[in-house]
This record gives sequence, C-alpha cells and structure tokens, in this order.
Amino acid sequence: MAQQYKVEQQSELLEFLFSSLEGWAKKSVKQRLQNGSVRVNGMVIKKHNHLLKIGDIIEIDSAKQTKPITHDTAPKLEIIYRDDDLIAINKPAGLLSVGTTSENKLHALFMLREQLSRGKDEVVKLWPVHRLDRDTSGVLLFATSKMVREMVMNDWASCEKIYLAIVRGTPKGEGGTINQPIRMDENEYRMHVGKHPDAKPAITHYKFKKGTPKHTLLEVRIETGRQHQIRAHMAWLGHSVVGDERYGKKGDRMGLHSFKLSIVHPVSKMPLTFEIDAPKDFYALMEQS
Repeated sequence: MAQQYKVEQQSELLEFLFSSLEGWAKKSVKQRLQNGSVRVNGMVIKKHNHLLKIGDIIEIDSAKQTKPITHDTAPKLEIIYRDDDLIAINKPAGLLSVGTTSENKLHALFMLREQLSRGKDEVVKLWPVHRLDRDTSGVLLFATSKMVREMVMNDWASCEKIYLAIVRGTPKGEGGTINQPIRMDENEYRMHVGKHPDAKPAITHYKFKKGTPKHTLLEVRIETGRQHQIRAHMAWLGHSVVGDERYGKKGDRMGLHSFKLSIVHPVSKMPLTFEIDAPKDFYALMEQS
C-alpha cells in the first residue's frame, strides 16, 4: 500500500516530504526519494527540488517490513581470518556493516559481536575498520581495539582494495583509470562526480575480466575509499553497476563485491591478504537482461 497526499500549497518535493512524513528520519526520506519510491501524479520523481503545484497527488510506497532478527535466529557470519587484533568476515549482500541511529536493524557489527561473545561474562568488543554499502558483499574488516583500528586506518591509503563489479554495457579498451573528484549531495543522498569546492579526490582503476552482450565483469582497484566511489565513478563513465538503483537501474542485487583487501598487520608488521570470491547470485547477474 502507498501513502497518498494532496498538495495544498506550492513547494519543492523534498520540503513537502519532510513536512508530511512526521517521525521519519531525514536520511530515510532522502533515500526513499532517490530509490524511486515517490510518485507525483503517477510519475516517479527523484529530484528533490521538483516544484509541486496545488492539487498534485503524491504517493509514497510503503517500506517493506522485515522481521527483527534475534540472537537465536541470526545466521552465522563466515569468518575468513581471525587473530588477537583483527577479524575479517565475508559480509553478505543486503546486510548493513554497522547500525545507524535512524535504522533499528540488524547489522554485521552486532551479529559478529553476538556470534563471538559467550554470554554476559565474555562480551567481545569490536571496531569497524571500514564499511561496505548494504548491497555490497565481500571482505569486511574489524579490529578488536580502537588503537588497532586507528593504526590500520593511518595506513589505509597504502592498503590494496580490490573489488569485482558487474556493469552495464562494455567500457572501451581493456581497462582504464577514473581520476575524478566526488562529493556527497546531502539533499539527494548521492555522490556527484566532477570539480566542486566540496569535492574530494577519488581514483578508481578498472580492467576487463569477462563480457557478455549486455554486461561486463570488471576488476576494480581503488586508491581512495570514498563513499559510493565505484558506483558513482562507473555511472559517470556511462556503465553503471548492475542492480544499483541509486546510480543506475534497480535489480535483484547489486553487482559489487569486495574481493581482496591487503594490509600490513598493525602489530606484527607482516603483510596480510584477505580474499573471498563472489557468490553464485553475483555471477548470475552477468546473464540477466
């Protein structure tokens, strides 16, 4: 069921949504708008500054309700590496890396703490070293202390971060580099690519691995680690990530997987590489239309 509203006075769409959806977090409202869940007179509108006229009918699709996962029902996460300082897991697509104040949902940090803790007497403390988008699968790294986390982050620029990405169409050549700054638009909750006073440097290298008539599998290495970097850069290139409804078209799942992360251990100073192949449903995207 969609919630329906009638416009009583002229205003911009986002302003109308903020005033009409009482109790909603602003971030959630922006996400619903960008995800194509808002219609004006039957037409999907994503622009936050779309001008509304008196008498317009606004429809907002209801969010899907998910049952809360408890300690007893939470599935176990796959741990691909563990020592006294670091834990790397294989995060499934569709799972938040960490929780937010606006979303009371299960997330990888909570699940891993629950999985490793032995009751109230032995609660494991964890700090996320980095984050993956909800719909990105693959290597996700945690530290067992704030100090270790900061030590890894201080060297983050030199860590090797490799992803697998399935994109629409076929980029020219065997690979390339996108060296375009990006910035977050808080109104639209999406990254914009290009020069701007608020934009930050972002470098993405990609190379061809496999192709079909409609899709291409790329190996992507990022020098920086900006939010939505690969998704925004590939869309800017004209080859959006499959299933990325924010920068391209909605699909069954998003074609982005954190394949390999290489670091220097902050304590032992030994090189470490965490690697996990993408699941079957990821590769199945290559054959979809």
